Amino acid sequence: MKSTLTLEQKYDFYERSVQNAEGEVSFMHDEFKRFYGHSPYVMREDFCGTGAISCKWVEQDKGCEAYGVDLDPEPIKMGKTRHYSKLSKAQQSRMHYLEQNVLKTSAPKADVVCAFNFSYFIFKSRKDLLKYFKSVRKSLNKQGVFFLDIFAGPESQRLVTDVKKMKGLTYYWECQHFNPLTHDCTFAIHFKDAKGKKHENVFTYHWRMWMMPELRDLLIEAGFSKTVAYWEGDDEDGGGNGVFTPAEDAENCDAWVSYIAALT
Repeated sequence: MKSTLTLEQKYDFYERSVQNAEGEVSFMHDEFKRFYGHSPYVMREDFCGTGAISCKWVEQDKGCEAYGVDLDPEPIKMGKTRHYSKLSKAQQSRMHYLEQNVLKTSAPKADVVCAFNFSYFIFKSRKDLLKYFKSVRKSLNKQGVFFLDIFAGPESQRLVTDVKKMKGLTYYWECQHFNPLTHDCTFAIHFKDAKGKKHENVFTYHWRMWMMPELRDLLIEAGFSKTVAYWEGDDEDGGGNGVFTPAEDAENCDAWVSYIAALT
């Protein structure tokens, strides 16, 4: 059934289900400070969507500036309504939406660049992903960090649907296609609203699923000095506790989400 969600509902449901902008801003700030001993100020959010992370970034400190880069005008428009409009005048002056290609952005050099929600999976060839990583490396200051998130695990390659129920909303994450020879894949997000109406394929993604070792090798090849892999701790029930720490060894899980930091 075709979705009849309004744009406001579409992005509200997405952000409630998928994003934790405040948590990711805190993670990037704290890890940067751990690496270099001082706070970062200029951040670029690639594939920014509504720019929720960028808007949270400028709220941290009066010296913080953010650049949200995305080719799609729709989420940028919604971001200005949902997030930018709620910032103070001073904060708005430090928040910049750029409707541009991440490979050819006019954003100035940054302390931090991030590409979250697996958005860089859109680059399906090694050549194209390396080109992107090299462009990010050139865009960072002398002391800079590039943060990415990643998901994997055996279950993530199966044609299954994960379901998460929240108050007044059910979120579905479906793997619709996975080619084991190329790692080409298609994922979709569906929602069921408070009235019980299901909205199919509200978001669809045609990606290549990259693996952690591949990404870390490519980042070093792109000119980063080192990479740090993170792993999530367990809660009392054996699930994730939302706390990510550096790790070089981990127990394989059926499905997992984590981060990589690449240092200049």
